[in-house]
Amino acid sequence: MDSTQLQNLLMEKAHTMPNKARRVAEYLLANMREASFRSIGDIADELKVSKAQLVRVAQMLGFSGYAELKACLQKTILEQINPAALLARAVNSSDSFPDSVSKAEHANLDDTMAQLSPEETDRFNEIVKGANNIYCVGWGISSLVMELMQIRLTIMGCRAFLCRRGGLSLWEQVRGVREGDVVIVCELPSYAVEVTESVEIAHRNGAKVITMTDSAAAPVCRFAELQLNVSANSPTFGSSIIGPIFLTHVLTSSLAVSLGAEAKKSFDEQANFLHDERIFHPIFGLKY
Repeated sequence: MDSTQLQNLLMEKAHTMPNKARRVAEYLLANMREASFRSIGDIADELKVSKAQLVRVAQMLGFSGYAELKACLQKTILEQINPAALLARAVNSSDSFPDSVSKAEHANLDDTMAQLSPEETDRFNEIVKGANNIYCVGWGISSLVMELMQIRLTIMGCRAFLCRRGGLSLWEQVRGVREGDVVIVCELPSYAVEVTESVEIAHRNGAKVITMTDSAAAPVCRFAELQLNVSANSPTFGSSIIGPIFLTHVLTSSLAVSLGAEAKKSFDEQANFLHDERIFHPIFGLKY
């Protein structure tokens, strides 16, 4: 059973279920990835139903029990991020590759923006403005997003540092993180153990954590002071970083406005740097 078939089954059966069972089915429909990671107890507590209720819902769907339903959920999620499966679906699509990518990325942008609330933007500004040091943590393509975050924060005069796998492990790089510091971490599938453990170290040392993930089930989210959600679906392989990069641009632009005169001073210094003809060609309108 693929994800589409499972979704159709849930939608078909949900209409005929009693209220509590329907609430479980609706949760599974809206949170397939999260449900595939979480324990039956966690979900039961959140929905304020018994574990037996989840078992009954699984049986209503035709599974022997909740364990079999969860295994099916995990299988469908793995298929969604499997590069070969994604590429095969794209090849069989009636759209051209550019059209498929364009539609997916527009959806990522719309979905990412829809998930961002004004309160979250304000909270991001509040946390970052109060930070002594800001550590931008990422692994693989997520590190590209965090490099942009670190660049834009630094240009505004923030003490921002990029932490990604290199000569030092992430564990070593966060060793000096202390109370009063902030860790901003981007995590897209597949989730790395080293990222989770390094963020846990920073959190244990007293740092505030801001997460940017495609799922609330990402392991780093349990340490989050502020959890930001992005859409990172790709019609071919890997995760898309268009949504996370867009969110980074939105958040740092909002922060620049919030910083006011403090940011203006840094931008004036940046303008002088950009017009240094020892470094840059004298072209009008340089932005970076």
